[in-house]
Amino acid sequence: MSVTVRIPTPLRPFTGGAAEVALAGETVGAVLATLTEQYPALRPHLYDADGRLRNFVNAFVNEEDVRHLDGTHTRLASGDAVTLVPSIAGGTVETAQERPAVELSHEEIHRYSRHLIMPEVGMDGQRKLKGSKVLLVGAGGLGSPLGLYLAAAGVGTIGIVDYDVVDSTNLQRQLLHGTKDVGRSKLASARDRLTDVNPHVEIETHEVLLTSENALDLLSRYDIVVDGTDNFPTRYLVNDACVLLGKPNVYGSIFRFEGQVSVFYAREGPCYRCLFREPPPPGLVPSCAEGGVLGVLPGIIGSLQALETIKLIIGRGDTLVGRLLLFDALPMRWRELKLRKDPDCPICGTRPTVTQLIDYEAFCGMPAHEDRAARAGTDHVPSVGAAELKAELDRGAAITLVDVREPHEWEIVNLGAYHARLIPIGQLAERMSELDTAGEIVLHCRSGVRSAKALLRLQEAGFRKLRNLEGGILAWAEQVDPEMPRY
Repeated sequence: MSVTVRIPTPLRPFTGGAAEVALAGETVGAVLATLTEQYPALRPHLYDADGRLRNFVNAFVNEEDVRHLDGTHTRLASGDAVTLVPSIAGGTVETAQERPAVELSHEEIHRYSRHLIMPEVGMDGQRKLKGSKVLLVGAGGLGSPLGLYLAAAGVGTIGIVDYDVVDSTNLQRQLLHGTKDVGRSKLASARDRLTDVNPHVEIETHEVLLTSENALDLLSRYDIVVDGTDNFPTRYLVNDACVLLGKPNVYGSIFRFEGQVSVFYAREGPCYRCLFREPPPPGLVPSCAEGGVLGVLPGIIGSLQALETIKLIIGRGDTLVGRLLLFDALPMRWRELKLRKDPDCPICGTRPTVTQLIDYEAFCGMPAHEDRAARAGTDHVPSVGAAELKAELDRGAAITLVDVREPHEWEIVNLGAYHARLIPIGQLAERMSELDTAGEIVLHCRSGVRSAKALLRLQEAGFRKLRNLEGGILAWAEQVDPEMPRY
């Protein structure tokens, strides 16, 4: 009996790039056991040290969530498909209806005429849009199409939370911003762009780091919260705050060529914690800065989030409450998975244990701020600065440089002139024998995060003379060779 196991992009480096694997097995557990036997590097990503399936990995059988039925003991039939869904770092909005009715000016009637002639929207729906208040958490890749389409649609008040500045690496996907905005506050850039799109919309900016101290106050001012975050602490914070406040949470996430979309609304269906009870360990799931993202992908996923937001406001159509939409751009494939409310969910279950906002950085074991998150896990490993390493190499020190990035990153820029050797982190376990356990080894990657993880793995294998290049090849380009390209 053969079943198909569908492998998401973040896990494909551990299956040799395979997107689907045909395996034999009578239950979900048996199939996953066979999978991890065939691909041992995949096991720590699916199972914890006690052999239990991790809470941040979900298995669906033919688009059906089986965790609350019989879990990994669920029996399979020939031709079934098991889809692995790891976490990647409905209804009409009542609060909008309770406000006094707003009217449309002649100019607005003309502007929104293509909405008004649709019976599903009409004057009533457009008034609801104008009277609604939506908060965007993030003004980046997902926040860009969200802001543009919600402003164009006539959402009366759009709030944006962000504390970052525009960087040139943002411009490949964050269409709210342009070259002239590099170095500016993302909120200032977003306000200018959205006001130009629609001067009838009020833009409220909140240049703060969203925390447990300010989230309830901030989110309570809005009808709908749209999650455009790029880290797990903020994602869990947004979810919990929305559950406690009774707000819909329009969710989207992206990685490389894949995206996920849903609406988490605890009043009518599951919340984010029902799907992912806990976050993955720090460093297990790469960020977009480490793994990359196709520039057009946030446009697709963010547009779907905007669509779900508009449907919630006007009270039309079937929203994604209780459904998870998966998109894979490479094969151009959509999948829809059914989600169930978890009665044991710690925030929205029948006996909740989370009754107030907590320390989400501690809960996730990682910082929410991107700069600090990039350094997380690198503070306690032996390290060397770029300038110091260059001086040692110039003195003829016998040092083996090991680059743990991917081959396509090596092609962008590398330290081949210093005889660096490429061993991608996903191949490290099987290629350790190529390295001298008694020799001096300096590991590096793009920013120092992956190489710090690789160092810890080599330490566990008995290597002792190890150091991590602090700041990675980006630091080398900044401190040693400014002519090197940066990415």
